[in-house]
Amino acid sequence: MKYARLTKEQFEELHQEFINFLATQSITADEWEDIKKNKPEAAEQELDVFSDLVWYGVLNKVEYLEYVSSNQIHLFKCKDKDMHLIALKLKAERVDLTTKEGFQWLRDNLLSDDIEFFNAKKNYSDDKHLDIFKLIQQGANITKGELFQYFEKLIRQS
Repeated sequence: MKYARLTKEQFEELHQEFINFLATQSITADEWEDIKKNKPEAAEQELDVFSDLVWYGVLNKVEYLEYVSSNQIHLFKCKDKDMHLIALKLKAERVDLTTKEGFQWLRDNLLSDDIEFFNAKKNYSDDKHLDIFKLIQQGANITKGELFQYFEKLIRQS
């Protein structure tokens, strides 16, 4: 398995897609029950292959990622050949960016000396999708990129 097995809840959400996946391999509902009962290792393999297909489909569409911790924000734009990073780091320890109040403080104090901005570009390794997946595993969330675009404009203006 290249990525990670989907959770039970994710499999339940994707129940119909999993049925379609089994159907593409000419596996009927009765045959699937038999495989689960008598060939558990084969069933595990099917679950892993399906999980990887789902992850690949998701990762292939990712354009933006965000990772927010109490004192840092990492915003990623996932382009074809590289990833652009905009990062903010707070010097002020009294602020927690994961709270509504902390985010409001950031908005009110955006240009203060308590905030450091970083801007970088990084080429992918041999596997773009795996690079993106690792960031998600580390806590990044897939987004529509509004925050990235906001800070990108702000950086261009300064």
